[in-house]
Amino acid sequence: MNGNNKRIDTICFGSEDWWYHNRSHVDMQLMRRFARMGTALYVNSIVMQKPSLKKNTGGGKSFTHKLIRKTKSILRGLRESGAGFWVYSPFALPVHHISWALSLNELLLRKQIEKIVRKLEIHEPIILIACPTASDIAINLKKAKLIYLKTDVYEEFPNVDIELIRKHDLRLKAVADMTIFVSRALYDEEFGQCKKAIYLDHGVDFHLFASAAQDPYKPEDIAEIPKPIVGFFGEIADYTVDIGLIEKVIDYLPGKSFVFVGETSADCSGLVEKDNVWMLGKKPYEEIPHYGKCFDVAIMPWRQNRWIKLCNPIKLKEYLALGKPVVSTPFSELQGFRDVVDEARNPEDFAESIKRAISENNSDLISKRKDKVKNESWDIKVKLVLEELYG
Repeated sequence: MNGNNKRIDTICFGSEDWWYHNRSHVDMQLMRRFARMGTALYVNSIVMQKPSLKKNTGGGKSFTHKLIRKTKSILRGLRESGAGFWVYSPFALPVHHISWALSLNELLLRKQIEKIVRKLEIHEPIILIACPTASDIAINLKKAKLIYLKTDVYEEFPNVDIELIRKHDLRLKAVADMTIFVSRALYDEEFGQCKKAIYLDHGVDFHLFASAAQDPYKPEDIAEIPKPIVGFFGEIADYTVDIGLIEKVIDYLPGKSFVFVGETSADCSGLVEKDNVWMLGKKPYEEIPHYGKCFDVAIMPWRQNRWIKLCNPIKLKEYLALGKPVVSTPFSELQGFRDVVDEARNPEDFAESIKRAISENNSDLISKRKDKVKNESWDIKVKLVLEELYG
């Protein structure tokens, strides 16, 4: 991957918390590969949302829940991730929306990160930043290159200071040596704001998913669920998943088992009440392919909003690497996958597409889906990033 064997140290200011969130995310996947080239540090996400004592709408996690989880993450200190890189959760005040406190917070963060950098003997690193609120510290740290991972429209994220996020976003695009877009639609909208921009697309951990079917192991909590199984893995969030649509689809298909694997931050009480629904909760990343291989069809029932319009769900390629039929509501990145994905715009069509996908599935279609993504590995994506960065 690193043809000249030059040592490359890396610091990533992630958009998620390694200890608690989805480890298939692009920043974490890139760090797994960069860690092979030198010392790598993943800095867990720095707070973007405004603190609130009120419970989030749609059944989201409470402020107390988030505070406890963040405190636990901070108390872990500097630890090896088990994936080849170090992980650190800095202490930061949730004051990104309070202008007079920003300088104090930036100083506090910078001192912590500089101490860890010295301890790990990181020299002239490539800095990747996927969390806009870390922009000040990322820009001011000594580095070889700065890469901005523009993965989502975070100003659309619930309970954030929209103008502040936009300010950080514009500054990063203007100063970063390269801005990476994983959504073609978002790239087309914003590449003109960047010093340099590329459309990378998401990768997939192809071998992990494609080889799962050859392993006889099946998790106990899905092994006895009646077939056929209509499955979804990933977080069920109120601003991404159209729960009303999927509830109607489930009612149209009482003879199908609907299985949801992942954390829920939305109100799923209507799903839980249904007799043909199984909510299995969050699972370790390495276990996800073994749940997915049990699906007869995989679904992506997205809301029709700006976040989804400009997103590129990693699970699309993971589903295809498993060889599974996929039914999805529309979003821009589906344009290149309509030969292997069924698109449905309403509950009736969604239910019909599920039935058709199950009845028509065969070995040729399974191979076609896998072939569609077999050359989209994360190793290839990192190679492309380095070629663009260094020429």
